Amino acid sequence: MAVNAVLKQRMADLGLTQEELAGRMNAALLEITGRPGDVSDRTVRNLVNGATRRPIGRTRKALEAVFRCSLKDLGFECPSTPAPPEGPVERRQFITAGTALALSSAAPALSAPRRIGVSDIERLHHRFADVVANDHRHGGQLVIERKAAALADEALALQDSGSASQRIRKQVFASAAAFRSSAMWAAIDGRRFEDATGHMGVAQQLAEMAGDPYIKFRIWSHAGTMYRHMGRPADAAAANDVARKLSITRQDPLFASLGLARQGAIHGAAGDGTATRRAFDQAQDALLRADPEAQRPVWMNAFYDQAELDSLALSAYLAFGDFERAEAHGHRCLAALRPHMHRSKAIATTRVARAQLEQGDVEAALASAMSVPSDAAVRHARVVGMLRAFGSRLETIAPGTALAHTWTQYARDTWRQPR
Repeated sequence: MAVNAVLKQRMADLGLTQEELAGRMNAALLEITGRPGDVSDRTVRNLVNGATRRPIGRTRKALEAVFRCSLKDLGFECPSTPAPPEGPVERRQFITAGTALALSSAAPALSAPRRIGVSDIERLHHRFADVVANDHRHGGQLVIERKAAALADEALALQDSGSASQRIRKQVFASAAAFRSSAMWAAIDGRRFEDATGHMGVAQQLAEMAGDPYIKFRIWSHAGTMYRHMGRPADAAAANDVARKLSITRQDPLFASLGLARQGAIHGAAGDGTATRRAFDQAQDALLRADPEAQRPVWMNAFYDQAELDSLALSAYLAFGDFERAEAHGHRCLAALRPHMHRSKAIATTRVARAQLEQGDVEAALASAMSVPSDAAVRHARVVGMLRAFGSRLETIAPGTALAHTWTQYARDTWRQPR
């Protein structure tokens, strides 16, 4: 079999390795079909070494999308039956200054291409920091999910706007994966689990292309949280274990602490009190050993600290019925939360209210629940669901009382507000 010299030269012109071409073909298939591609390094190797002379189906579509030319122009034998013409692909409109950016690769420009460099990466990092900040303020909103997904596509489009070193290209893929993981988290927080699963698949694929252990940790840790909220503790533990086995948890105790704290929350959801307490003891020890001055990704610095550990402990102990311990962690969390953590404050306050209610302290529980900011009580899917459950439980514990009537009136007035 003869090497496909034309394809090999085309790859060289774009500075693509076999691994990178596989990644671009998968990205092109995602754009064309709406589903992640499954092109592997082996697929590309067979295309280059001549083992595959007549690529068909999804492989053909991906090649033609990446190189913007026909199979014949790539040195392949065309199938005897021409492929049916495809309808136009509707491309997403990205959130930029009114500019639409295409995901699939562009043909090399006739003029000298621009050089993608550190300044481009810094710009992506700044925009990612904005997404993280908006999430902490508002959380779970569809607009955050869509913006993060669009920025992921914009980052991928940057790959095709000029030449770049391998190091820079990997950082671009890492940025795209980070944006997708934020879209995934917004969907989880908004209880849109099917959408979250779709974002997860794309994010995992991009993270592999980036080879970035930090973003891999974030994605798999989010996956564990997603499955926990879906009531699938076994899947949650398996996903979180992937995050915990990454090398960064051995190198940085802060990542080890987060992995253990989320494992504790999963044990709590599964009703295993002993494993929950052990996990949180280990998470606390690791947190105390972490160097506060170490360099870490912006998303980690923005949210994980003692308050978040206590928030996860509050969730865990509330789930398996240790209400006194849950409330104690809740008060510690609220006392330590940073000012920008609006979403976390609303969630913790709602959980404290439930812990107080389950201990029979109905008046304090009502005061806590009614102190949740109205914006979160109306617009945040997770908070809304927990407050409705609080109301149902209040009716069971204190039916027909003045306090129950007060809550009913408050809830009616609150949820009557326009959303």
